[in-house]
Amino acid sequence: MTTATASTGTVVLSPSYRLPIAIVMLAAPLLLVQIWGSLVIALFGFFLLFQAATLRLCFTETALDIERGQTLIRRFPYQEWQNWRLFWLPVPIFFYFREVNSIHFLPILFDPKALQSCLETRCPQIP
Repeated sequence: MTTATASTGTVVLSPSYRLPIAIVMLAAPLLLVQIWGSLVIALFGFFLLFQAATLRLCFTETALDIERGQTLIRRFPYQEWQNWRLFWLPVPIFFYFREVNSIHFLPILFDPKALQSCLETRCPQIP
């Protein structure tokens, strides 16, 4: 579920735990084959689970903000974006966007449909 503030037009995406849980579940059968590899994958899954629980993507009128609690971690102004894409739409895993000076790959830790809707509304792709 997304939440929106009508006065500012800010949309805060709800977390999605599907990707972190899938990674942790993938580590379980691997435990029979490779213990250390399984532990590394499980730790990565738990790290993503923690990130999904604590981080928030906020689509404001001018920028994508990444927040932890009430602390702004990073702001990405839309005017600097050149392109964006969600990879593997049937099961979205990665969110890619390119700014003027950098490229970003983020795991999908938020509602993918709301993410795509906000991206299409706030930062339409150039054909």
